[in-house]
Amino acid sequence: MRAAPKDLPPLILASASPRRKDLLRQLRLDFKVVPADVAEIHHEQMTARELSQVNAYRKARTVAKKFPDALVLGADTLVYLETALFGKPATLEEAFGMLERLQGRTHQVVTGICLLHLRNHRQALFAESTAVTFHALDDVRIRQYLSSVNPLDKAGAYAIQEEGEMIVEKIVGSYTNVVGLPLERLAAELESWATT
Repeated sequence: MRAAPKDLPPLILASASPRRKDLLRQLRLDFKVVPADVAEIHHEQMTARELSQVNAYRKARTVAKKFPDALVLGADTLVYLETALFGKPATLEEAFGMLERLQGRTHQVVTGICLLHLRNHRQALFAESTAVTFHALDDVRIRQYLSSVNPLDKAGAYAIQEEGEMIVEKIVGSYTNVVGLPLERLAAELESWATT
């Protein structure tokens, strides 16, 4: 994967996610982390793709208002199966139910990204989707997975990078997108933000 351009405006990641921070480091960029204190919205009339982009924009906008000269990166990752959205579970029981519904099936992981520079009145909004197929899982395997990973801060109650081989059979698309940032697409988008 190519590194992102170096001559960007000051970059801020509007996320408290340690996974996103680690992923962004892979692009060898200098950036600050300023978590966006904004509630994620869920609306049944919107698709997961639309929702992820709205939430990414709201996060980026909240931080950009405080840092108008920076390029702010907001992101939101959602898991969905057909029309059902899987956010972050509130309890282990809810996490179990999510994995039970996803087992043996192919679902989509979509990450919405917003790049926003308020001073220059410039923004880019896009989403990437990856298909993830789970192994057929019985109750024992689901409990084993939940005992090895904390599912409560993860959309869909799982993290592909943490014991993912226990539950994931295959993916089609960007692996880093499933973790929380589609690095290939992000690096390409950042090319257009470099100063010339």
